[in-house]
Amino acid sequence: MLLFEGDDYLPPKLIFKKEDVLNVAYEIVRKEGFVNLNARRIALEMNSSVHPIFRHFSDMEDLKKAVYEKIFEKYHEYMFSGENKPRPYKEMGMSYIRFAKDYPEFFKIIFMNHGKIVPENLFTSDKKLYESILKNVGEVTEISEEDGVRNFHLKIWIFTHGIATLLATETCDISEEQVSQMLTEEFRALMLLEKGDNKNEK
Repeated sequence: MLLFEGDDYLPPKLIFKKEDVLNVAYEIVRKEGFVNLNARRIALEMNSSVHPIFRHFSDMEDLKKAVYEKIFEKYHEYMFSGENKPRPYKEMGMSYIRFAKDYPEFFKIIFMNHGKIVPENLFTSDKKLYESILKNVGEVTEISEEDGVRNFHLKIWIFTHGIATLLATETCDISEEQVSQMLTEEFRALMLLEKGDNKNEK
């Protein structure tokens, strides 16, 4: 529909919603990380001025925070996808690696951003899910001591994170079948070590 103003016909103004701005910013970060995320770049992608950005977000930091939250939503989507599968502990490890391969820039932002991460956040920032993971580890390994369960999980994660990092940085290419086999072998090796340690303590 055209708007009539004097002797000229003017096209209707494009109205960008908050979600539109967020989605454009999210896609820029998905491809290039936060380094190239700025108001001018977003406006260029939207074929607009910068005004829609600051109509919905107080400043760029506010927008970046929203993008970061959306990244975590995607990460949690991957992690929760394996929760109800036959081997949830292994499947969550596979999902962690898939996330790194499918969304390398997101993985770098969360796990390779020159900050310290603690075991509770290695697979998910959700405390309840982390506790559920540890419960699952205890059931699968039959390790009864809480410290033992946490230590076992930490060793598995270090191995899993290594594979994920290699894929996120395109250092090497590993098929999903190879990843699955390696996680199985690492789990079995740690189980043998765990059983051996228990025998030595008796």
